Amino acid sequence: MISEKLKGVILAELELDDWDLQDRTVATSVPGWDSLSHARIIAAVEAAYGIRFRVAEVTRLEDVGQLQALVDARA
Repeated sequence: MISEKLKGVILAELELDDWDLQDRTVATSVPGWDSLSHARIIAAVEAAYGIRFRVAEVTRLEDVGQLQALVDARA
């Protein structure tokens, strides 16, 4: 399940008021989520949670649920 905090960070970076983010949501299904916004989202998540990801971790992410699991493992 995607936390409200993570959802808020992602939506703020994409400038979306609301979007139904689920564990299996992939970037290509969310308006405005491209490679550039992906980098901004990752940086914003790191700042919001006070954590740092390794490049290899980020490149392996396939969906929002995996991002949530990575955040949970670090936070």
